[in-house]
Amino acid sequence: MMTLPRVRPTITDAELVARVANGHLEALGELFDRYDADVRRFLARLGVTPSDADDLVQATFLELLRAAIRFDPALSVKGFLFGLATILVRRHRRSLSRRAAMLFAFRSTAPNDAAPSADGSFETDEELRRFQRAFERLSSKKREVFALVALEGVSGEEVARSLGIPVNTVWTRLHHARRELRHALEESER
Repeated sequence: MMTLPRVRPTITDAELVARVANGHLEALGELFDRYDADVRRFLARLGVTPSDADDLVQATFLELLRAAIRFDPALSVKGFLFGLATILVRRHRRSLSRRAAMLFAFRSTAPNDAAPSADGSFETDEELRRFQRAFERLSSKKREVFALVALEGVSGEEVARSLGIPVNTVWTRLHHARRELRHALEESER
């Protein structure tokens, strides 16, 4: 008689977060395995440098240890993690801004911009650079909402819950971000 191998039941993301809330670190490791790449990609879209991404990914999952108790199972875990990552990026930028202000106080000239990438075709690279410049000019709040909704595909309702803002604020920020990006790209083509 042939026995079939036992199939381990898949634990849902919400169940894993509930386990994390109860102190089970194995569940945190499983969530990390499932969402590390998504959080890393989201951080890159927010403009986090690769050198800071590792620290912020780790900080996001460590923050989940504290925040898991507040998780609403009606949300997606991915959206919840993106919300945590967004808050940590804000803190990180404030910290960087303070450090930069201190450094610039001691320097008389700003550093030179890095040379543009030579990868791919010139036209594609130029379009990406124009978009990146326009994206970087958005306020951090508009940039966050645009990255969550337009680039990551998180619903407006999830973004609102994750960031602790009204859903109408999400749509307003997204509308203004799209308008500003469109205007900036049209201006750069002239």
